[in-house]
Amino acid sequence: MAHAETVFKENFLEYASYVIKDRAIPDIIDGLKPVQRRILHSLFEMDDGKFHKVANVVGHAMRYHPHGDASIGDALVNLANMNLFIDKQGNFGNIYTGDEAAAPRYIECRVLPFAKKVLYNPELTEMVDSYDGRNKEPVVFPAKLPIVLIQGTEGIAVGMSTRILPHNLIEVIDAVAAVLNGNTFELYPDFPTGGLMDISSYSNGTGKVLIRAKLDTKDPKRIVIDELPYGVTTDKMIKSIEDAGKKGKIKIASINDYTAEKANIEITLARNTYSNEVVDALYAFTACEQSITVNPLVIKDNIPTIMTVEEMIHFHAKHLVEVLTMELQLQKGHLLDRLHARTLERIFVEERIYKRIEQKRTQEEVERAVITGFNPFKEQIARDVTSEDVERLLKIPIRRISLFDIEKNRAEIEEINAELEKIEWNLNHIIDYSLGFLDELKHMVGIESHKRKTEIGSFKKADVREAAVRDLPLRYDPENGYLGYGLKSGNVLLTVSQFDRILIIQKEGTYFVTDVPEKLFVGKALRHCGFADKEELEALVFTIIYQEKNLKYLFIKRCRITQFILNKTYELLPGDDYKLYTLSTLDDARITILYKKGKGYKNLEDRTYFSRFLIKGVKANGVRLTTKEAQSLRIKHEADPQAQQAEPSLFADIDPFDDTVKDQEDE
Repeated sequence: MAHAETVFKENFLEYASYVIKDRAIPDIIDGLKPVQRRILHSLFEMDDGKFHKVANVVGHAMRYHPHGDASIGDALVNLANMNLFIDKQGNFGNIYTGDEAAAPRYIECRVLPFAKKVLYNPELTEMVDSYDGRNKEPVVFPAKLPIVLIQGTEGIAVGMSTRILPHNLIEVIDAVAAVLNGNTFELYPDFPTGGLMDISSYSNGTGKVLIRAKLDTKDPKRIVIDELPYGVTTDKMIKSIEDAGKKGKIKIASINDYTAEKANIEITLARNTYSNEVVDALYAFTACEQSITVNPLVIKDNIPTIMTVEEMIHFHAKHLVEVLTMELQLQKGHLLDRLHARTLERIFVEERIYKRIEQKRTQEEVERAVITGFNPFKEQIARDVTSEDVERLLKIPIRRISLFDIEKNRAEIEEINAELEKIEWNLNHIIDYSLGFLDELKHMVGIESHKRKTEIGSFKKADVREAAVRDLPLRYDPENGYLGYGLKSGNVLLTVSQFDRILIIQKEGTYFVTDVPEKLFVGKALRHCGFADKEELEALVFTIIYQEKNLKYLFIKRCRITQFILNKTYELLPGDDYKLYTLSTLDDARITILYKKGKGYKNLEDRTYFSRFLIKGVKANGVRLTTKEAQSLRIKHEADPQAQQAEPSLFADIDPFDDTVKDQEDE
């Protein structure tokens, strides 16, 4: 059993690691998931400048991706619709309407030069065996930009997930340039569907954003949605509006969808309803407003890591310098190889070294004769002559020897030396070279064609309770003890919306807060029913008079109810030995108490006021109001004329401001 458990744990860990690294979470270096990387690798291999059938690209990518053609096709369409690396031809679907792409055999694509400029360099790309060992695939591309920020990503793995929002390409390039220049930057998401965005909680890419559709409300009887929130299609938007209309949350006459190359949803309002009255309800009850939480999880150094936007930009600024340095060093190495080869060719022909092999009978003698022939010219040669050099020299055609153009050879050598000097300068000024490369990228993609689409603003999340219209009569039927907006009989206590919450105090002194019910049994002799909005509860003081069951003494307590857990029942009274006598929400009132006749009583009646008692916590015990049994008690809405100066009474020895009973902390 123990062995089986060990095997299970090991296999599960391997599976979890595989899903995290090889399927769901992108690598910080190239910002791609494995399927996206394999698609681009296939397009690089197939690239001949012409369009390829998507079906052919999918088939080629299946050499590297072991999860079937459907996942490859979907990923290719999504990648192409980002308009970053892939040039497309045909119906690739519509990001506004959510329409799917045509079948892979009908649509075509090819890799864009921008992709090669940013990602492609086989000499710097580490390759590993594909899943079946027959081919080689890249571990990561040596990307020169933070692709994960530009195109964004979403993924769910075992025990973790990632969500990074897309950012504007030009703004990302400018941010990397700012880091190279030692300057600060600000970078916020930009969505292909436009819309409005509040970034006050973005928290450097680790928080959330609030996004809204852009509404045209110039016509008082018509609203046009011309920009959608990120991730919302026109079908989803229209369905959400229709659902809100059916539930009575907004009043509309019709909806028409004219979306094509741009979103265009026209909402015609009902009679006596105007645009400015409906906007808040659209944001509150439909898909016109969305809150997106961000979780920037990436693979860094083979470990899942949370990285802020600032950290990603700084990482890629450093990575860009490293990649460009390696590319320059590669170019320098290739130029030195060319220079060495051209120098050997010139000496080989000019000095007629080829004549030394005429009488040689073996390959070893030929090679030795050529190598020794270069000995007098070692100062002109950058490195030792190798067997490979000899092999290449011996392949020079006779006609080329006879027509050898010495001036052309020397011109080529001068050109190589000039290029070497330029590369050396760039290596010594790598930051300037990197900034020039970024500027080249901006002009390559076109600054005008990559303007920001999402407008940054400041707005609060629409509160459904504030936007809801209170038009439902909340009835209470004391005969059967039911409360709700679905009742046909009873007294109307409040006019509510379905999104309101109400505070209910029952006969026994128990209370709870609940969403407005359609029908709920609350018992007979309901003590209180009112809105449970924070502002209203903070302004409301409950004066509770309760009686001890045995000695019949009265107690008074004044408190506010401001903290609660929804649908949890609480007690106003200190225990089972007490019963609720009366409850009032008046700011101040006169209490008149009439006592039962008894021996030795001088006064049969006494008065006091609410305001003479402290407002305490809801869990605090009350203050004793009487020392003998009361016959009746009357409350009259009347302020204390003595401004809280106690008047003589039978219970004058009981200090209404007695603080011996301390408040307990509210929940």
